[in-house]
Amino acid sequence: MKKLLSGNEAVARGAWEAGVNVVSAYPGTPSTEILENLAKYQEIYAELATNEKVGLEVAAGASFAGARALTCMKHVGLNVAADPLFSMAYIGASGGFVVVSADDPGMHSSQNEQDNRYYAKMAKIPCLEPSDSQECLELTRLAFDLSEKFDTPVLLRLTTRISHSKGVVELGERKEHKPAGYVKNIAKNITIPAHARKMHAKVEERLKMLAEYGESFFYNRIEEGDRKLGIITSGISYQYAKDIFPGVSYLKLSLTFPIPQKLIAGFINSVDEIYVIEENDTFLEEQIKAMGYQVKGQSAFEKEITGKSKVPILGELDPTAVAKGFGLQKEQAYQNIQVPGRPPVLCPGCPHRGVFFALNKLKLTVAGDIGCYTLGMMEPLNAIDTVICMGGSVTAAMGLEKALGVEMAQRTVAVIGDSTFFHSGITGLIDMVYNNSQGTLIILDNRITAMTGHQENPGTGKTLQGQEAPIVDLEPLVRSCGVKHIQIIDPLNLKQTEAAVKEAINNPGVSVIIAKSPCILIEKKFQPALRVDEDKCIGCKLCLKLGCPAISFDKAKKKSHIDPLYCIGCQVCAQLCPKGAMGRGEVVK
Repeated sequence: MKKLLSGNEAVARGAWEAGVNVVSAYPGTPSTEILENLAKYQEIYAELATNEKVGLEVAAGASFAGARALTCMKHVGLNVAADPLFSMAYIGASGGFVVVSADDPGMHSSQNEQDNRYYAKMAKIPCLEPSDSQECLELTRLAFDLSEKFDTPVLLRLTTRISHSKGVVELGERKEHKPAGYVKNIAKNITIPAHARKMHAKVEERLKMLAEYGESFFYNRIEEGDRKLGIITSGISYQYAKDIFPGVSYLKLSLTFPIPQKLIAGFINSVDEIYVIEENDTFLEEQIKAMGYQVKGQSAFEKEITGKSKVPILGELDPTAVAKGFGLQKEQAYQNIQVPGRPPVLCPGCPHRGVFFALNKLKLTVAGDIGCYTLGMMEPLNAIDTVICMGGSVTAAMGLEKALGVEMAQRTVAVIGDSTFFHSGITGLIDMVYNNSQGTLIILDNRITAMTGHQENPGTGKTLQGQEAPIVDLEPLVRSCGVKHIQIIDPLNLKQTEAAVKEAINNPGVSVIIAKSPCILIEKKFQPALRVDEDKCIGCKLCLKLGCPAISFDKAKKKSHIDPLYCIGCQVCAQLCPKGAMGRGEVVK
């Protein structure tokens, strides 16, 4: 049976076919759909973890029990999960243990474009890279076998184009895997120094065996063509190279760590000129050069190994970028269609807008975080000054205060979403309380993980698979952290919001404001659209400062205009209008 699947859907299908038992992950673009599709299979226990570290640890625990386990995350999520990953690299895998990293070249939805193949090298675990949806399924399925064969976690590295592009996939059946059960083995499962020293020796021996395995690994293959040019490549870069250089010789690597040195050396010997084409960093290129072939005229092959001298290290690759790098004529390259840019914007009726309007009005320094509300930095709100990482708003505000004193604390506010607070904001808040901060934290509680597509979280009352769950109430949670000054507000009420912020920043101690209003796309409590009474509108443009996409300004009439197709009737703009020109009555023209 064949089906059109995205790479993420194919990974989920491959894990299901491999008999995966337990999946735990935190959503993050471009990996989110893997978890969402795995949740559809009744044979699998799939959960939304509170963060990536938790997800990897839950999967590790399942592996201890002999279950096949998977965790998936975007590339920066693996930074959060790195601590347990490195420990599990020493411990190994009783049941197949697969870690999926979806990297984001070009930073379509990320704060950097790190290359997570280096995690495989640092942790000394195998890295698999599929180049299309079919390989996503097959390599995911194979990763569990590889994990159990070599007693190791396996890193399956995707990129945005692999995750989201679709292709025809040949489907297979599920091979059930019954967990073998937990067997006590403290020498294997406890990483104290005395045990870890012995584990390290095994890791190094495992690497040698994996490298030898890679020499005959089916998905590491030579495609013979014109021997004047040889290209070593992997992942989506293989597809781009094939588009631009049809008919040349290829060494396509799918096990990109450890690399098969004999296979690579033989391929280099068989061609006249050699290039490494890869997206992002020089991961393959530097390993191949380290084999001793990097200096022309002084190596066994007397040929230069290069790639990034031609292919850019910045941004996402595509056929055009590859063609331009090699100086091909325009007619030989793909031409990008220029599409007008559309800057991201908070939705009409978004409850975050009222908070950011108040913060901008009060001219406060705002430490921001990762989520929809990062868009509070955009014109005309201009309400966010810093963004580091998940949970970083709380501690960044703390650092500003401790560097510049109480006066800075009274001019600084941290903002964080409910899901991000559960993810990694709680420890920062405890740090504020413990270290006698005077700071203010605003939790933007829209009762969903909105940025990645409206996933559940500990505050929503439902699990990933739709089961009822206890709701973690933010107010008692915050109070249990030691915060005494807590306010709960409706952020759609501008006066209440501004008053709460003023009170909080002047409070001698840690203050928390819980801005409680559900994402408008979840509850969809749309009200009739507002209209502008042009006789009352004086063209002051105050309403435009909200940055609502439903509001525009008619330059000819010098009047504001509300698009009824966008407006959801939240009435925030009506609270601003000094002449009461916005309402639901008939427009006077």
